[in-house]
Amino acid sequence: MSAFSIFNVAGSGMAAQSLRLNTVASNLANADSVASTPEGAYRSREPLFAAVKDRLDGGGNAVGEGVQVLGVTESQAAIPRRYEPGNPLADANGYVYTSNVNPVDELVNMISASRSYQNNVEVMNSARQLMQKTLDLGK
Repeated sequence: MSAFSIFNVAGSGMAAQSLRLNTVASNLANADSVASTPEGAYRSREPLFAAVKDRLDGGGNAVGEGVQVLGVTESQAAIPRRYEPGNPLADANGYVYTSNVNPVDELVNMISASRSYQNNVEVMNSARQLMQKTLDLGK
């Protein structure tokens, strides 16, 4: 592993955590949404990541290590319903269906993703400083 691949690893980690933060923001923005059917209700989303070692590009060249986003999954947890007969979205029985987003879990995810992002920034800064010190040795 070359010294420059540290930047690839930390950069891919930052991109992954950025996606995680965007997913959390989307979940929190839709936490109080309602729908007229369980199928139409917003479902909590979460990205899936995988560690990659010596990944190959389309031409068969190694592009290094890092984090790969495999996709974004939707929660299969039950959709809660509330009795609100006055709501315009209520079904024939007077129920509306809310999202299955747990705001407490999302806030924990947000803090974790933010700290992971900050750690990756620190890795990049440390690697940059070490490279600068190495270059200064040649002066």
